[in-house]
Amino acid sequence: MAGSFASINTALTALRYQQTALDIASTNVANVGTDGYVRRRVVGETLGVASAPARWSRSTETSSGVQATRVDRMTDVLLDSRMRREHGRQSYLDGVSGALARIETGLAEPGPSGVAAALADFRGTLADLGNAPGSDAARSQALGAAATLVDAVKLQSAHLGDEAADQRSHLVVVVNEVNAVSKQLAATNRTISAALNGSSDTTSLMDERDALALRLSELTGAKATVQDDGSMSVELNGTALVAGFDAKELVVTGGVDSDGSALPTPIGFAAKDTATGTQVAVAGDLGGDLGATVHVLRDELPAYVAGLAGVVKDLVNAVNDAHRAGYKASGVPGGDLFKFTDPDLSTFDVLITDVKDLAVSKVAGPSNDGNNAAALAQAVKVDDQYQQLVNGFGSKVASAQQLAKNQQALTDQVDSAREQMAGVSLDEETVNMLSAQRAYEAAARVMTTLDSVLDTLINRTGLVR
Repeated sequence: MAGSFASINTALTALRYQQTALDIASTNVANVGTDGYVRRRVVGETLGVASAPARWSRSTETSSGVQATRVDRMTDVLLDSRMRREHGRQSYLDGVSGALARIETGLAEPGPSGVAAALADFRGTLADLGNAPGSDAARSQALGAAATLVDAVKLQSAHLGDEAADQRSHLVVVVNEVNAVSKQLAATNRTISAALNGSSDTTSLMDERDALALRLSELTGAKATVQDDGSMSVELNGTALVAGFDAKELVVTGGVDSDGSALPTPIGFAAKDTATGTQVAVAGDLGGDLGATVHVLRDELPAYVAGLAGVVKDLVNAVNDAHRAGYKASGVPGGDLFKFTDPDLSTFDVLITDVKDLAVSKVAGPSNDGNNAAALAQAVKVDDQYQQLVNGFGSKVASAQQLAKNQQALTDQVDSAREQMAGVSLDEETVNMLSAQRAYEAAARVMTTLDSVLDTLINRTGLVR
């Protein structure tokens, strides 16, 4: 109904709407530094005349004010999906790059304490021994260099083993975090559904939902999809991890025990229904932090250990063959200098403890001949093979770091695009607050004017002076 009283209601709706706009702007400003917060915008709707015309009368209403229909989160579904995908890839590449860099540091190459330096020193002491075969000091120096070489290989092997143990422990920690985040996401989905049914505001809940989905993508490379009811479903290579209010438990099916110890079976994962105990295997390779851990454990570490074991095997075979062809100081034929059971690097050791047992002579019987020492020195010829192994691993490290750097540029671009949409701009919010403030003042002025009009209409109409 048109009239002065209707105009008061129109002014009232304007006051309420602008108050909501001020509240939203102040909320945005308050959360300018909050991680995962998405800026809000109030959406208004004009209250017009009745949508259905009267049958026997004509409406004289022109307008009825404004109302806040909803509060929108400034997001884009496709941009959010791409952000989760790129963050998953970034997490994977950063994980691989970081692990390979630590392994490279543990190799100590090039350096005075590395295997390459120990090989060169061992070969040099054998050559010197050929010039002084009767010297116990020279023999002791050669045995010492052999022991140093064994220690250098075992130290490198120990570093590789430590990295593998750390990666296994990290895998267990990541799986536990995945399960915890999955449960939180399922609980958030339930809360969102209840809030929507009760017509409550769900913007903060959706911020939490998106943050949890992003974390799952970073951990596993999972694909998250927003459903029509506002919930978020998560899949690992087609296997459901979170669906509605239910979250499956990610379990390790092989390769790593629950305490982080190694198992002889291949690393695998499955999604377990905690209610029924049913497990569905997760096919293919995972992404994110968990995928990087699996890649390092399954591919990178075993490949380098196998390469190092190959170097040691060739060294032991060549040196032992040359040593058996010579004679000890007593004139007895020499035996094996090293022992090694391929591919267990922990079995690599020096068999000889007495310096007199070094077979440096080519002549049977007691002799000061040192010609076999030269043959032993020539048998230490795995330098190129070892250098190729180290250089190949260094190339992998450089490639992984470059890939991570390139991915970071793309991830930053996607984050920047999302920040432009979802991030809070203090300048923009200041403008919004001033606009709402002025509109509120104008609506209040309309209310004051209508009050004056009604006062004249009610209290002064008909008065005669």
